[in-house]
Amino acid sequence: METNMIQKVGQIGVPVKELDKAIHFYKDKLGLSLLFNSDSMAFFECNGLRLLLSLPEKEEYAHSSSVIYFQVENIKETYENLIGKEVTFIDEPHIVAKMGQMETWMTFFKDTEGNTHALMSEVQV
Repeated sequence: METNMIQKVGQIGVPVKELDKAIHFYKDKLGLSLLFNSDSMAFFECNGLRLLLSLPEKEEYAHSSSVIYFQVENIKETYENLIGKEVTFIDEPHIVAKMGQMETWMTFFKDTEGNTHALMSEVQV
């Protein structure tokens, strides 16, 4: 019997240019729990997944991050809450897929570093 070598994704790294500004965004606007930070990085807790914001060690690592899809219970309510915190959204919440009795909703936003991320919600209909 073969076992999976990879158990789960434990951490996602997001390169940033201005760490203090990024910490403020992820902590105060998105409401993630800051675990700890140093001069060049910050670690956040996101329901068992660690999010690392870091100043790139080398120029070759200074690029946009992958899109992180933050799962929320009520996407319209969360969207309105974040609009009130001056988060810049690219679009409004919309259905991206419908599978049987389940709709997947998304809306995309920019962080302070220009990275694109999304809110997502799976809604039973």
